[in-house]
Amino acid sequence: MKRKVWVISLIVIAALLSLLIWWRYYFVFGAGVKAGTLNFFVYKGYVFKTWEGRLIQEGFKTEKAGALQSNEFEFSVVDDSIAKILELQGGKFVELRYKEYLHALPWRGKSTYVVTEIVSMRERPANPGNLPFPAP
Repeated sequence: MKRKVWVISLIVIAALLSLLIWWRYYFVFGAGVKAGTLNFFVYKGYVFKTWEGRLIQEGFKTEKAGALQSNEFEFSVVDDSIAKILELQGGKFVELRYKEYLHALPWRGKSTYVVTEIVSMRERPANPGNLPFPAP
């Protein structure tokens, strides 16, 4: 009888631990599309080499009143075919579809945002709008 209780207890604990690990590291918390200028894209890491990048989005965000900071989106890429395309797109305007996880895994990248698809890419215009300054 005692052995049966121990076996059932261990199975329940293992199931709960497995569920917790899945929820913490594999549950997709959110998904969407971000657009911006690809600032950098690198392959780096000591043990697990991962693709990491940053988009600079238009506009500014402020952490506290009176401060200005560029709006940045840091992400990781798991798929090598997507990484090879992004590697050559520095400075271009890109739209990326991503999944957001609750926590990062070392072999998935350092970011909780993982890019799954390139929606579009285009050259960034030198002078958006190309409008002259209004006359006084």
